[in-house]
Amino acid sequence: MINLDGLNPPQREAVMAGDGPLLLLAGAGSGKTRVLTQRIARLIEDGVRPWAILAITFTNKAAREMQNRVRALIGDQADDVWVSTFHACCARILRRDIDKLGYERSFSIYDDDDQMSALKAITKSMGVDDKRLTAREIKSCISDAKNRLLSPQEWMKESDHQHAKTIARVYARYDETLKASNALDFDDLILKTILLLTEHPPVLDYYRQKFDHILVDEYQDTNMAQYELIRLLSGAKRNVCVVGDDDQSIYTWRGADIRNILEFEKDFPGCRVIKLEQNYRSTGNILDAANHVIAFNTSRKDKALWTEEDEGEKIQVYRAQDERDEAVWVARQVLKWQGEGQSIGDAAILYRTNSQSRVLEEAMVSMGVPYRVYGGMKFYDRMEVRDLIAYLRALYNPTDDRAVLRIINTPRRGIGDSTVAALQAYAEREGVSLLVAAMSAGEIELPSRAAGAVTKFSTLMEELMLLVETQRPDALLKTVIEKTGYRAQFEGKTDDESVSRLENIGELENAVAEYLQRDAEGTLGGFLENVSLVTDTDSMAQQPEVLTLMTLHSAKGLEFGLVVITGMEEGIFPTSRSLYDQEKMEEERRLCYVGITRAKKRLCLSWALTRSLYGQRETSMRSRFLDELPRRVLANGNLQQRPQTRLSSPKTVSGTRMSTQQTIKAQSPLKQTVVVKAGEALNIPGVSRGMPEPRSTPSETFVKGDRVEHATLGKGTVLLVFNEGRKMTIRFDSGVDKTFLSAVAPLKRSYD
Repeated sequence: MINLDGLNPPQREAVMAGDGPLLLLAGAGSGKTRVLTQRIARLIEDGVRPWAILAITFTNKAAREMQNRVRALIGDQADDVWVSTFHACCARILRRDIDKLGYERSFSIYDDDDQMSALKAITKSMGVDDKRLTAREIKSCISDAKNRLLSPQEWMKESDHQHAKTIARVYARYDETLKASNALDFDDLILKTILLLTEHPPVLDYYRQKFDHILVDEYQDTNMAQYELIRLLSGAKRNVCVVGDDDQSIYTWRGADIRNILEFEKDFPGCRVIKLEQNYRSTGNILDAANHVIAFNTSRKDKALWTEEDEGEKIQVYRAQDERDEAVWVARQVLKWQGEGQSIGDAAILYRTNSQSRVLEEAMVSMGVPYRVYGGMKFYDRMEVRDLIAYLRALYNPTDDRAVLRIINTPRRGIGDSTVAALQAYAEREGVSLLVAAMSAGEIELPSRAAGAVTKFSTLMEELMLLVETQRPDALLKTVIEKTGYRAQFEGKTDDESVSRLENIGELENAVAEYLQRDAEGTLGGFLENVSLVTDTDSMAQQPEVLTLMTLHSAKGLEFGLVVITGMEEGIFPTSRSLYDQEKMEEERRLCYVGITRAKKRLCLSWALTRSLYGQRETSMRSRFLDELPRRVLANGNLQQRPQTRLSSPKTVSGTRMSTQQTIKAQSPLKQTVVVKAGEALNIPGVSRGMPEPRSTPSETFVKGDRVEHATLGKGTVLLVFNEGRKMTIRFDSGVDKTFLSAVAPLKRSYD
């Protein structure tokens, strides 16, 4: 028997609810994962077969946590439950039946870099002017089309993009290129699964009969394609339990559609709705603040978080002179937190855009606060890791031209661009893959030296392909590293970069070993799929003595004892794009709600009177979200009056545990000069209010992780800053690394 002790009444009701559609409105910190896992265990205890349960979430990390919790409740039966992300679930379905769509089951999954490389090659061949229409912009439009289940022509008819016809042509060519390479991109995993289910009824019937219950976490983040997938799989059984919080829907820019959760009751008539409003994370004042801010939104379900814990600390709001003043104050809050015996690893600095981190980083360095910026280069994005993964991909799927292009001259083996172009021309003319073209080097007019290099490469690949079926993935990777000489090119070198690359090669070997520990029968295809489906937040782990700096979007799903939200000014948070758009403003407010509810014990908010943006210093007004806070939760109970005109209209806000009357005030986005004292804080016990005089904007400096642009080399990321800041190494998006003297580097900041 599962133990329902410790569950509050709504949680217990959700766990024990019977068949039929079920909507769980789970507020931040309300214990939804516990409810989901207990419900799965209860279903199995009541006789539902474990393999007849499909539980879907958005990250591999969340899926692993859910499976582990279910295992702790019911034992090894948990291994038979389908617990996965949307994309992993679809990949599993496609591995079984994608041949019905004309693909091989050994298909590759293209990541962002692969997609961009393919699109750049296509747009170049089609003569598309990348100054008027970038590959990144085209990629975004194609993703939008696939998430809305639209073909190139359908998307073109619905789009108001000025280059819609060109984008549709590129989209069509891109899909042809993917099919020729037996590859899918991330969006294809769901799109092709839906095509498979709709075009092949026996496959759909199989899965409808297989799954008796479907549970979906974070339902507010689903897009149209994900909604359609759930609708198809649920069929006549309608045993769909979705868990989510419309107040935390912050991914419209990724295609998420808040209507999926707001209209769930309409889509599934007879739906039972249960609200999980008791919060187990934050103090009363933090929840009071969150409830009042989000209540200004109109498109939401009525609910209000509450806690049995005490009110806790008041919220501190700091008005800074400029961004440097703000950064110093933020660093002091972190040091104060540490001085009280708290862990810096349990603190986070949040901001609306990545560009805000530079000044914050400089303040942390100058004041000795150890930190890391979440969202930097991921492990699987590092050059040496991508190279070796490309070898494995090419061995598993020899038609994967993007992988072959990456490795054909890596390490350098004398195969230049002109030789590659000749191979590509032959491949296109003969309708074969690039690797087959390399194996046919004798039929192509190539200089003798180049022909020899190509033949040597193709022979190597043939030898390695023979090992795919006989060697385990860990042994195969070691063989690839040895036979290609990949590790050897860095051995014996003592520079930091070579040492780092060797460490990353070793870590990739560890990753394969860990995969096989989780699945002793794991295959090369399984490992590659696992790598392809890794997301940003899967690698997120708090470090005990390192402060976390991250965007508000990245913070979703996390929690910290101390949270500082910076840059709370009109035009920054909320963004200027939202000032005249009600839907965008409501999403910005939901993002604010998410930021506030990340805090467990202490919440600090800051804004600056002036801020340098894109090379110009501008006067700012504090964010409307600060004005929407109830004064009772603020450290000094009041905010100085805003120097601006506002319109007001009444709105009643009610919740389960509280009822207040508030006024929603729409404010002018125009920026005005205001005269106030520099560095005035609402309440900073033990911290001096005296701040340095405003300083002039320094000359352009860069730190590790900054995005930069070079006139001829294009865009890249600062990899290293060394020699006391006099030199820096840039890794350009093309894969080239260059070192510059900082004082004369021909670089400018990139805001992509």
